[in-house]
Amino acid sequence: MELVTAFISTTDYLEGEKMSPIRHEYLGGQIFAMSGGSEEHNRIALNIASLLRFHLRGSGCKTFIADMKVKIAIAENSSDIFYYPDVMVTCNPQDTEKYYKSFPCLIVEVLSLSTQNLDR
Repeated sequence: MELVTAFISTTDYLEGEKMSPIRHEYLGGQIFAMSGGSEEHNRIALNIASLLRFHLRGSGCKTFIADMKVKIAIAENSSDIFYYPDVMVTCNPQDTEKYYKSFPCLIVEVLSLSTQNLDR
């Protein structure tokens, strides 16, 4: 018996994330549930985001934490990837999507033993 992998469209993923009680990352048509972070992980990300937000105040740049997705286009005419970085900054005025950003100038990942290989 052969197992078939189900793929979903970017549109279906984005709509599903609006209603989902848990976050999922989207990798070229497949979705993967995200695990929760530790207290230490959360505090480190919050401290970095707070410092960045204060430093960038009035610059037109925006700082996001945890619940804002970043869209990564792999190649033309291929599926996209959506990740939830721990902290992200965008300064691009074209980055106007409500549920994800496409033009970050900074992405910060707080590394943990279980996710460090992927996060790097």
